[in-house]
Amino acid sequence: MRHLLNPLDFTVEEIDELLALAGEIEKDPSRFAHVCDGKKLATCFYEPSTRTRLSFESAMLSLGGSVLGFASADSSSAAKGESIADTIRIISCYADICAVRHPKEGAALVASLHSGIPVINAGDGGHQHPTQTLTDLLTIHSLKGRLSDLTIGLCGDLKFGRTVHSLINALVRYPGVRFILISPPELKIPEYIRQDVLRAGHVEFKELGNLDEALPELDILYMTRVQRERFFNEEDYIRLKDCYILTPKKMKLAKEDMYILHPLPRVNEISVEVDKDPRAAYFRQAQYGVYIRMALIMKLLEVEKRC
Repeated sequence: MRHLLNPLDFTVEEIDELLALAGEIEKDPSRFAHVCDGKKLATCFYEPSTRTRLSFESAMLSLGGSVLGFASADSSSAAKGESIADTIRIISCYADICAVRHPKEGAALVASLHSGIPVINAGDGGHQHPTQTLTDLLTIHSLKGRLSDLTIGLCGDLKFGRTVHSLINALVRYPGVRFILISPPELKIPEYIRQDVLRAGHVEFKELGNLDEALPELDILYMTRVQRERFFNEEDYIRLKDCYILTPKKMKLAKEDMYILHPLPRVNEISVEVDKDPRAAYFRQAQYGVYIRMALIMKLLEVEKRC
């Protein structure tokens, strides 16, 4: 039995296989409509989510399975003080696979240690978000035809953004990838990512405070929102939330084949006028999230596609 807690839980070869399977699903979803007949997915979400929870549920339903679970800690026995270890023991009696989102870092790991079924980390605090990373990798590969030899700009909240941390960890394993890290000083990438991942891996990167300066170099721009829920005081959030706003005017500085990604939800860091730009790929990215989660569920449940 395997779990997915961190993007590095899968080898590059396994990720490439997942991306290939997701590509097959995109081309002909009907071939996969019954591969999980009789299987149940539990979605245990201790904090709010729209895209991640619904895309997991859509993925399982599209495979012929069924779903159960809860959408907030208040609607589960966590409100009564039940531990995540006890919760996952119970869930293991009811479902075949479980996706867990929790505000505490390491919660998914704790769940996996007490689970009788595969556990998927659907986001743990500011730590990791591996299925968003798989979504991002599939999106980039589909748009650019490769995951190597790319200049990736990561913009906004790089300190608390778990999607950013996971994506860096995954992409450093592909040759020729360089990063431009764009943030205010207060939201810079954590030191452990800078030292233990980028510098230790001899990965080329630079840190900038100006988005306009970075745009002409980029193959991919990955925008993130400044997350109110990660701040301890409202004053810091208000001061930093509008640091970077992507507009059609700024897009004139970018390459014709530079694509914009965003894990969503968007607040105001991307102007709605940018949605009309063919390089705006964030809504396509959300659709790719269903395909890659379908492929992941199949892999962890060890079910085969039908001819």
